[in-house]
Amino acid sequence: MEGSIFGYTEAQIAQFGLTFGVGAFIVYMLFIVLNLARESKAGKFGTFILFLVLSLGMLGFIAKNVIQWMLGM
Repeated sequence: MEGSIFGYTEAQIAQFGLTFGVGAFIVYMLFIVLNLARESKAGKFGTFILFLVLSLGMLGFIAKNVIQWMLGM
């Protein structure tokens, strides 16, 4: 199969990296934000705001994937 790596096309590898790579990066960012909230002694409200902003970013990423999936049907 020409133009493929380990039986996968470049587009398939890029889609896998985008979906799972960015997803793993978001989970890693959760730990970073938790550590930041603890070190800065942000309190309950400050920690809530930090996680709220990160959650909105995650929601946007998930919504993008759902919309792409629905348009591909």
